[in-house]
Amino acid sequence: MFTGLVRELNTVRSLARSGNVYRLEVSSNIVSKGANIGDSIAVNGACLTLVENARGIMVFDVMEETVRRTGLLDVRSGDRVNLEDSLKTGGPLGGHFVLGHVDCVGTVKKIENNGGEYSIEIEFPAEFSHLVVEKGSVALDGISLTVGEVGRGSLKVYVIPHTLKMTNLSGKRERDKVNIEFDIIGKYLARFRDLDKKGGVTESFLKQMGF
Repeated sequence: MFTGLVRELNTVRSLARSGNVYRLEVSSNIVSKGANIGDSIAVNGACLTLVENARGIMVFDVMEETVRRTGLLDVRSGDRVNLEDSLKTGGPLGGHFVLGHVDCVGTVKKIENNGGEYSIEIEFPAEFSHLVVEKGSVALDGISLTVGEVGRGSLKVYVIPHTLKMTNLSGKRERDKVNIEFDIIGKYLARFRDLDKKGGVTESFLKQMGF
């Protein structure tokens, strides 16, 4: 589990395919220092397992399914990626609960700079629209952000200069891809709503469960 507060912005060294597995190498000066083999590391919001860690280079084996369902398929050597190590027990939670399970890949539609206040509009498959609420949380490339505006199949976030500087958002351009993970609380609520429509969650059911 993660918080969506990026710990480090660094670069991809390589992404190579071997059969159905990809090997991703990422440079790291901060996250790598406290990381152990087997640890979960969020790379642009995708939870990956660390398999090698030496001399400031973190290596991950990534399944084809993960690469295909995230923006990792498009990364190239030299691309900047957001890195975050997993949340430790008792550690501060400054963002929101991020699982590192990317729901879909969105596309940057528009970037605006209004006197230093940046806004980024993202398009995504409309089937996920019910998971977004205004003033709710969303993780874009692993960055915990507050949703400013909501449309069908789109959302807009407002980004302060510090966040822009410390993450890969500073290099985003229109039509670029971003990994999107919607708030887990919203996903559970949507699931309960669906069950309720099917008669799965009723007042009687909740009483039986002790609620």
